[in-house]
Amino acid sequence: MWTKEVFGTDVYHLTAAFIIFSMLGWLVESIYMSFCNKKLTNRGFGKGPFCPIYGFGGVIGYLILKPLSGHYIQLYVAGALLATAFEYMVGRLMLKVFGEVWWDYNEKPFNYRGIICLESTVAWGFYAVIIIMFLHNRIIEFIDRYDTGRGVLLCKLVLCIATVDYLIRFFIIFKENLLEYKEKIADKYQSFRTRWY
Repeated sequence: MWTKEVFGTDVYHLTAAFIIFSMLGWLVESIYMSFCNKKLTNRGFGKGPFCPIYGFGGVIGYLILKPLSGHYIQLYVAGALLATAFEYMVGRLMLKVFGEVWWDYNEKPFNYRGIICLESTVAWGFYAVIIIMFLHNRIIEFIDRYDTGRGVLLCKLVLCIATVDYLIRFFIIFKENLLEYKEKIADKYQSFRTRWY
């Protein structure tokens, strides 16, 4: 399975790049938000240093935008638009699934429903150029420094830890929502009882 090719790259390299992008994205965003909030801020969903939106964005963005390598302006524009569309779709999905988005651009100028904003769109374009022109090849070189067997084992371990971390977080949110739902039903029942008895 790990050696199977997908879009010209084997599953092992795609998975390892996904993990690295997820961790790098968490690091960059946590540093940026810690600076903005003037206190340490974990920007991950779980407790660990892992933000899969950056993993998916980095890998999918690379696979789609790779043909624009060397064309800086086209790469910048395509990367900015693609990442903004991806961020919007993820935000809408989060609204449906969790009832909230884990970021808020309402205070930013030129935002749309607090999910996307011009500032982020500009940043996504620069990220696309950095990832395609410089970072992705360095990540692949880093992955290739290590024996594939050990790399696969490390990928499995990291994904397992991240999955458990996320499942615990999902359970906590589900439990909180269930308690909130029970309280609403109890309030409605009490209101009904007061009116009719």
